[in-house]
Amino acid sequence: MVVETSSRYITRNSEILSGEPIITGVRTSVRAIAGLWRLGIMPEEILSHLPHLTLAQVFDALSFYLDHQTEINEYIERNQEPDELVHPSVKAALRRS
Repeated sequence: MVVETSSRYITRNSEILSGEPIITGVRTSVRAIAGLWRLGIMPEEILSHLPHLTLAQVFDALSFYLDHQTEINEYIERNQEPDELVHPSVKAALRRS
């Protein structure tokens, strides 16, 4: 197991999500937080989606994302649901935002 600490709250563990950056101590990925933020969800509101996190963890993840956008965007792309599997109501909601 290889563990690398990237910042106060961000780490990588080769045995968790194949080494993708995560919040230290939990399996929540930076990708998940950045994905919500890219949908227009404010950092304070992200806590209602991921209540086990602190606001400091969310901001650190967003800071990490902004410093590593290319890498995290690749994780986001690789983990997106194919368009044909997205429910029409979800598509309509995303178009409105």
